[in-house]
Amino acid sequence: MFAQPLSDWLARRGIHFAWVIAFVTFLTMLTSAAALSLPGAMIGPISKEFGWTTEQISSALAVRFALFGLLGPFSAVFIERFGLRQVICTALGLIALAMALATQMIHLWNLEVLWGLVLGFGSGLTALVLGAVVSNRWFDKRRGLVVGMLTASSATGQLLFLPIAAWLIEHFGWRLGIVPVFASCASVALLVLLLVRDRPEELGLAPYGADPAERAARAPTQKMSLGEPLRALASASKSPNFWILAGTFFICGLSTNGLIQTHFISLCSDYGMTAVPAASVLAMMGAFDFFGTISSGWLSDRYDSRKLLFWYYGLRGLSLFWLPHSEFSFYGLVLFATFYGLDWIATVPPTVRLTAQYFGRERAGMVFGWIFTAHQVGAAVAAYGAGLTRTLLLTYTPALYAAGAACLIASIAVMVIRRPQSSPVLATA
Repeated sequence: MFAQPLSDWLARRGIHFAWVIAFVTFLTMLTSAAALSLPGAMIGPISKEFGWTTEQISSALAVRFALFGLLGPFSAVFIERFGLRQVICTALGLIALAMALATQMIHLWNLEVLWGLVLGFGSGLTALVLGAVVSNRWFDKRRGLVVGMLTASSATGQLLFLPIAAWLIEHFGWRLGIVPVFASCASVALLVLLLVRDRPEELGLAPYGADPAERAARAPTQKMSLGEPLRALASASKSPNFWILAGTFFICGLSTNGLIQTHFISLCSDYGMTAVPAASVLAMMGAFDFFGTISSGWLSDRYDSRKLLFWYYGLRGLSLFWLPHSEFSFYGLVLFATFYGLDWIATVPPTVRLTAQYFGRERAGMVFGWIFTAHQVGAAVAAYGAGLTRTLLLTYTPALYAAGAACLIASIAVMVIRRPQSSPVLATA
């Protein structure tokens, strides 16, 4: 409705409409990330109200992470078949439904269905694959920077929502803490309906940075079948580089979403820190990660992505080893938040870039979807494993050490990846 007039108005001022698409995508991924991080702030209150153990609650959150990742490769097909606007609005609707109905749950299976299946499915449709698809469709230049900006939405969602939610939970109960995310879902869905279009050709544009004369020659893309992701996986899995990228991204999820994002507030409570200051530390990590991830996108356009990943995983591993010895003092947590936060999701832009270099631009979103699946399986393992460790051993320390050691292994593994060849492994369909 408003996309074409706004595109024309911006064009007269030298601004490409791709930046509007990127902004709305940023808000979508921000809202989805906020919904995913919010349950971590509610483990304590929900456990206290219903008598469920950390392990039981973590099992539902693990299902959410796994489904979030498994839908990644197929979300690229859904976007191709049904369009960005329809998929994003469906995803936001499912997220809002899962959050709203959770306020009425009374049984553990309610939590598993709503925050495991429904939230996992909804957020999976707007996973990092969405950012990869948008950046590849709408941008010919500045793609690494755009991926970095979109990936940073996770940090921004944490930065904006968690302290507010923690304050609401502490003063009014965990149910009211859901309201900001629900309102954000409704607002962003409206923006998507008004502004989002699938491809720049629909507005008579070429992708940002591409030759405008190319837009007339671009043929419509053939609709993909649901079997296409499986064929892409079968082809990509023949390359050792795919398994290295998937394995290191498994460790990325293990050491971020599943461990720190899910259990950090509960971890801090073990050391006498209440939810609001713990959420503020998470928000501090989000602030550092916002700049770190955008900087990573800028760096991945200019430097060897393998070397960037080496440093990112290495610093993250050292910071996780440090955390149990920080005494959870102000200075100790600031030091951890700085080093850990700067590369929380900084691994995404160089991983996306390597995926596009090895497997082709057109298939980058789908192959990255499978690599991202490994990320979320790692997150699921850590979400449940750390909860089990806390329940059985009454401490998270073994989980922190294990994740730190895995990060050091990942920092070495990425250097085994061979330099990109002149032609990608997957031919463009």
